[in-house]
Amino acid sequence: MLDLIKKLVSAFSIAGSEDALRSIIEKEITPFTDSISVDAIGNLIAFKKGENSSKKLMIAAHMDEIGFVVTYIEDSGIIRVSNVGGINQIASSGHTVLFGNGTSGVLAAEANTKPQDIKMNNLFIDIGAKSKKEAEKKVKIGDVCAVAPAFKRLLGGRYAAKAFDDRIGCAVAAEAARSVKKTAYDTYYVFTVQEEVGCRGSKPAANSILPDYAVAIDVTTAGDTPGVKGLSVRLGGGAAIKIKDRSVICSKVITDRLTALAEKNSIKYQYEVLTVGGTDTSSMQVAGSGCAAGAISIPARYIHTPREVLDIADVKACSSLLAALIEDGIE
Repeated sequence: MLDLIKKLVSAFSIAGSEDALRSIIEKEITPFTDSISVDAIGNLIAFKKGENSSKKLMIAAHMDEIGFVVTYIEDSGIIRVSNVGGINQIASSGHTVLFGNGTSGVLAAEANTKPQDIKMNNLFIDIGAKSKKEAEKKVKIGDVCAVAPAFKRLLGGRYAAKAFDDRIGCAVAAEAARSVKKTAYDTYYVFTVQEEVGCRGSKPAANSILPDYAVAIDVTTAGDTPGVKGLSVRLGGGAAIKIKDRSVICSKVITDRLTALAEKNSIKYQYEVLTVGGTDTSSMQVAGSGCAAGAISIPARYIHTPREVLDIADVKACSSLLAALIEDGIE
């Protein structure tokens, strides 16, 4: 599974520009599904026929990550940018960024800017260009970039990388698709676009599929991150079964079933109540006339920074739990 994760975190896939990652995922899961399609907004939808076709299960993991978009190029060749999604400006400042065409640059703040005063309006990218004309040979208005890929092994089975949010969810969904021995219901593995800018991809996908049951796979804030208060989820605590977040109250049908499957299969789990944020769960829950929706979350530290940290044991627990749900169903 580590090889798959490395592939996914290395891909260029800012919200609205998910093509490269979509191609990688498609190659990985095509042999294990019955059909593959891409909808008008760019979601990758992989279908697997179930033993019981009277019910539909939708699984969603988002392909996009946060990043930056070019807004202006100064005469000096310095590039001004705005955010795509929720950027931690302080954590991002000083890092190397990468554009889709391979151009590298340094994201920096204006001289004499105090750390606490770093904002998008005083950040810029330096690609080494000596003039606007030279910069425009490599970068144009509207181009997007993200922090350059990195994947580092830490102690105790923990790893650091950018964009675990939500490449790790994509890896969990893809690994489940590759490992299940049977499929209880008609199952749709949906790798969504533009989650970071308002869950835009999952909305049309869910309204097209109209699932009976839906599960999102995404990261969640680990409560054992220094400075985080009042959250029970811990790295190493297993798969996090979401109870609620700011955007959704999960269906008890789903949370109870995930709990029962975790206990039946000796999968380590914990419960998640998140006081901020949201996932594709919310849009799937209200699609059509509504469905029973929930989420399996991967605990992570430093979300939306250039180096997010997780525990591979939690990742494997999430994949095992999702596979059990796909195989055994809800009822």
